[in-house]
Amino acid sequence: METTVALTDSLKAHVDAQVAAGGYASAGEYIRDLIRRDRERQAFRRLIVDGLASGPAEPLDDSWFDALRADVRAGGR
Repeated sequence: METTVALTDSLKAHVDAQVAAGGYASAGEYIRDLIRRDRERQAFRRLIVDGLASGPAEPLDDSWFDALRADVRAGGR
């Protein structure tokens, strides 16, 4: 699918500079990378919001990890 995007001169200059700097093969590749990064940022934000909504955390000390290892070895988790 092809989409056309209108950019201001300064935005086009920025995209062109990123491509010219060698980080991207084309303007389309740069835009696709921005979209992928935005998706990752949104997913990360959802994880943070979900984590905050889940209530207080339990301490992750040595005993917690020992119990986790024991649970995995016993066929749990």
